Amino acid sequence: MSSITQGSYPPVLQDAERERLVQVVKDWTVAHGLTVRPPPAIAGNDAEGILATSAPVTLFPSPFPRSCFEEAKAIQTTYNELYALISQDEEFLTEMVKEVAGGDEFIANLWNVHLRVKKEGYVQNLALGLFRSDYMVHQDESSLQIKQVEFNTIASSFGGLSTQTSLLHKHLAQHEYPLLSSSASTAAANLDLPSNDSAAGLAAGLRAAFDAYGPSTLGHPTCVLFLTQTGERNVFDQRHLEYALSSSGSVPVFRLPFSEILTHTTIAPGSSQRQLLYTLPSNPSLVFEVAVVYLRAGYGPGDYPSQEAWEARYQIERSNAVCCPTVLTQLAGMKKVQQVLATPEESNTNSVPSALAKFMSPTSEKTQRLLKTFTNIYPLDTSLSGLHARQLATSPEDCQKYVMKPQREGGGNNFYRSTIPEQLQKIPEEHWNSFILMEIIEPPALANSILRNGAVEQGGVICELGVYGTCLWDQASREVKFNEEAGYLLRTKGDKSEEGGVAAGYGCMDSVTLV
Repeated sequence: MSSITQGSYPPVLQDAERERLVQVVKDWTVAHGLTVRPPPAIAGNDAEGILATSAPVTLFPSPFPRSCFEEAKAIQTTYNELYALISQDEEFLTEMVKEVAGGDEFIANLWNVHLRVKKEGYVQNLALGLFRSDYMVHQDESSLQIKQVEFNTIASSFGGLSTQTSLLHKHLAQHEYPLLSSSASTAAANLDLPSNDSAAGLAAGLRAAFDAYGPSTLGHPTCVLFLTQTGERNVFDQRHLEYALSSSGSVPVFRLPFSEILTHTTIAPGSSQRQLLYTLPSNPSLVFEVAVVYLRAGYGPGDYPSQEAWEARYQIERSNAVCCPTVLTQLAGMKKVQQVLATPEESNTNSVPSALAKFMSPTSEKTQRLLKTFTNIYPLDTSLSGLHARQLATSPEDCQKYVMKPQREGGGNNFYRSTIPEQLQKIPEEHWNSFILMEIIEPPALANSILRNGAVEQGGVICELGVYGTCLWDQASREVKFNEEAGYLLRTKGDKSEEGGVAAGYGCMDSVTLV
């Protein structure tokens, strides 16, 4: 099945072997927190949140080219540096927002939050990014290369569960795969499984921001505040980061639904520093000063059902807490930014796009390595590149090679192949420029088995590698205070599925075996 593995992989399972492996995986995942809250269709009236179920996961780690894996990890700190620089360039982001805000009210509202805070003056110069750069392996004749799918600047999820998935597959390789009767069982028991400390790596970024904030000048204990979605199903992924952070020292961590920000937080009265104070709902006599706000919500329009929600985001942004991310950092993750970084202007004869050259030296090795990860991305505006892309997107034949993306994080937002022309017909043409058109990456063929909701799905799969990065920088001095690669995520989906989001119900957790 696979063009990057030799022989039969994964092993063919007999019915009894499959039943045993599934039971082992179910028990291990629950015992080690590789879990999610079940969907309402399964949980029923689980109003008290008492149920947990195994996260969707592969029965075997998926093969991944060693050179591609190592390159993706090696360039992560360069990507961290690049997006830190972008988030500090208000002039550049102003142009990006102008391009898309007319057809994207969410982006326009985010920008307005920034403008309101800018008018009264920011009080916190530090900014934290917990990033994830997502790639697929592109097979071009005999070569294999990583190509970037997207760069995530807010709520980069599954760092906690990815660590547990790597440990699961190591457990299976040591204790279960050698018991299989297939001739491939020996190979499955001697896999090259790299370590993955993504939970600890992301927690280290939060800890660096917490330490940089320093003690409260008001005499309060300081804390880290996780902002979450109401009814969050992916709670255990977030808990693993919380526990890793707490175990790194005395760091109080609290979870607060995004919808309750204005209920349980206030700006310190009479203080020009605008410290953000959090009152513990279970004990209102305890007041903490928030050193770091980590947003695991606020990345899509659904988190802002009213003007009150936008006021809550404004309160967080104008406070003295170190935001992960700031509004500007979140906007740096727009697909429009990714597109202009990868697209040379018509008048530009240089092989390095001018937008990228604005932030990175065109002749540096770092820049050349970044360029190799770019795929063809086009605007859908009225520039020459945009007009060409409009022809591709509206052609029933040419559109089969492309995906159309809005300026959104999270799964389920994209339009693929033949759905692109019909979707464009529903959108006013003057709003087409709020989308980008990206050439679909063609990965090598792979097979695996996925355990989802207790049932096993077998067949061809597509893998997407995410590499985490943590970066803390000073917006005023432009000094980078912390910049690390922080582990990886492998998400796998059936090769007939277009989307890859695990939380959105499309993909599953996986880990890498290097080949």
